[in-house]
Amino acid sequence: MSNQAVKATILVTGANGQLGSELNIISAYEPYQFIFTDIEDLNLTDGAEVNSFFNINKIDFCINCAAYTAVDQAEKNVEAARAVNVDAVQNLAEACTINGTFLIHISTDFVFGGNSFLPFTEEVKPDPISVYGFTKLEGEIIAAKTNLKTIIIRTSWLYSSFGKNFVKTMIRLGKERDELGVVVDQIGTPTYAGDLAKAILNIIKSSEHTDLNHHCGLYHFSNEGVASWYDFAKAIFDLKGISINLKALKTTEFPTPAKRPAYSVMDKTKIKDSFNIDIPYWRDSLKLCLELIEG
Repeated sequence: MSNQAVKATILVTGANGQLGSELNIISAYEPYQFIFTDIEDLNLTDGAEVNSFFNINKIDFCINCAAYTAVDQAEKNVEAARAVNVDAVQNLAEACTINGTFLIHISTDFVFGGNSFLPFTEEVKPDPISVYGFTKLEGEIIAAKTNLKTIIIRTSWLYSSFGKNFVKTMIRLGKERDELGVVVDQIGTPTYAGDLAKAILNIIKSSEHTDLNHHCGLYHFSNEGVASWYDFAKAIFDLKGISINLKALKTTEFPTPAKRPAYSVMDKTKIKDSFNIDIPYWRDSLKLCLELIEG
């Protein structure tokens, strides 16, 4: 904890996930009081439990990292996805409204269908094509309508040195196989969760000199640049010095239960200008993250 006086109390839900874990790491260097919770500490789908938690703890900011992110499983487990991505968000937003808490809710590029080849701004109408995307969009709408003090941040292709993610899977498969096929016709931007965590805290810090109520609404955040999943995998193998025969596959050659956006690059102009945030290039952040991943 910093030697500075504690300024605010920040609740982080989904604390055991990638983003929550990154926030936990950098919290030690910030002058805030953090409360980190996951399902075993606070059941967000239980409205009474959420209200009781907020009554006991004075929460100034709530960063909601909790989400049902198993994209393919969501296609058959619709109610489970809705419980976390919709119902839990409503419970949090209602508790935030009652207690005057500022909500920062994390969403996804999967709210877009991918029928474009220009980076999506916040003004583009969403068009989800999966249960995951639909439930995350519904969560966005509920958060914004229920609590006026809400910032929604959409992000994409999140990875970290924590948890399960594409980067770790590629490293494992690269060591196990001589050949691997990866989709080349889905385009987006890899995002290092550590960069997103820093951006979120920068937004909270900005409340010290500006009224965040004037900045409520929707924002996009990913690292800079554009890549296919093939490009992402190639960069991982190159940076890790893994020799493998990497083949470029079309989406039709790698069918999945849930459809993925063919293109989900997001325009980050709004968040950069609003909060004076510098965003690193995706490959530079990948290199930093790989240095933290053993093996």
